Amino acid sequence: QVQLVESGGGLVQAGGSLRLSCAASGLAFSSYGMAWFRQAPGKEREFVARISGSDSSTYYADSVKGRFTISRDNVKRTVYLQMNSLKPEDTAVYRCIVVTSTGSYFGWGQGTQVTVSS
Repeated sequence: QVQLVESGGGLVQAGGSLRLSCAASGLAFSSYGMAWFRQAPGKEREFVARISGSDSSTYYADSVKGRFTISRDNVKRTVYLQMNSLKPEDTAVYRCIVVTSTGSYFGWGQGTQVTVSS
């Protein structure tokens, strides 16, 4: 029932910026938190950032803190990830996910590829 569609990935040079979008449908968007995860080839999925549905509070992984910003537009039912000062180690497939009030996840998107060249 839930559909999440990520977009905005691409190939950028180190130090560059990208803005990822995740368009949601099939749920009461504003009632849920949202999160971004990423997975590089051969590595485990890694938490990147989340934003709450109640007060839009944010939390970031230490690896991206100060460089990435998560935000949401409840009218457009979209969550964003603004990525600045990109590093080659940020290269991964980025996926968004719905976060419930009890901390569970559902509704993985298909992912969007981010590649950062040195």
